[in-house]
Amino acid sequence: MCEIFARQDPEQYKNELRSLRLAGRSTSLRLERKFWQILDEIAASQDLSTPRFLSTLYDEVIEIHGEVPNFASLLRVTCMIYKQETAAGTMPVLPAQTLTAAE
Repeated sequence: MCEIFARQDPEQYKNELRSLRLAGRSTSLRLERKFWQILDEIAASQDLSTPRFLSTLYDEVIEIHGEVPNFASLLRVTCMIYKQETAAGTMPVLPAQTLTAAE
């Protein structure tokens, strides 16, 4: 049963560190490579760079919730939601100007 998961390429779950700016501060995020690939895909679908997408997402979470207790976990769940919604055909397609208006 677990063979499909056990045989996955270890490169997919290798940690990757990326530097970016969130709320005007330089920071680094460590995620598994597969999550970075999905985040790159989400950003590209919005005509944004990955750092710009992450910064916009961070700012929106702050605006809605007042804090981001664990941004790395939020990003992993974001990837899962994106893949689930895309597979179900229920992922809304937002015009790029919706996200870039926050710039």
